[in-house]
Amino acid sequence: MTTSPLRRWIMESSYSFIDNRGVPETNSFPELLLRYGLTKRLELRLGWNYEVGAGGSVVSGESGEALEGVDTPRLSREQRLLYGLKASLTEQESWLPASIFILQGYTPTGGEATATQLVAAYGFGWRLPNRWRFDSALRFATDSDNGKRFEAWSPSTVLRMPLGERFQVHAEYFGLFSQNRASNYSQNYFSPGIHYLITPNLEIGLRLGWGLNEQSAAFFSNVGFGFQF
Repeated sequence: MTTSPLRRWIMESSYSFIDNRGVPETNSFPELLLRYGLTKRLELRLGWNYEVGAGGSVVSGESGEALEGVDTPRLSREQRLLYGLKASLTEQESWLPASIFILQGYTPTGGEATATQLVAAYGFGWRLPNRWRFDSALRFATDSDNGKRFEAWSPSTVLRMPLGERFQVHAEYFGLFSQNRASNYSQNYFSPGIHYLITPNLEIGLRLGWGLNEQSAAFFSNVGFGFQF
């Protein structure tokens, strides 16, 4: 629930493997995201990703990123440019949560897709007295299937628990639900993970996830890092 520090960069990158049900698996890399602190409350965001597989990608709601739910029976390769901003709205004060707003666009740079996707997200959360964090978010995205536009809603909630000074574990629920699509989908996921702070500016993380219903991917894994400079 924070933006990049003023005039500092944060670089994030990861690899995701998604085991889809009934269609070939999806591989996604480098999931690159550059974040720059333009002011104390506003960061600029720029990224790029390459994805190959037969199912839509599954990305955690932790960062407010997009989730795609369109499965295709054939192998496809997609490349997309990400651009947008993240704004800090409120800081935590008693029961008032810290909150943020994210607005991002995704424009294809390769593959069959041609439509730009727009994603808006609102997130809020609290730091608890025992140093645990409880955060929730709701994302709205535009998407297309066979040239026809529809909308997708993505709620998420995550509990983060520190283990000492360098380790942190989390447990997360997130979902993806389409609206105004010819055949709507409903997907639910549970995802635990662990993060390790190597230095004050470098963190690595590992996440696993399981689909909770038949329309969800059966399993996904994600490994990545974040570096501040």
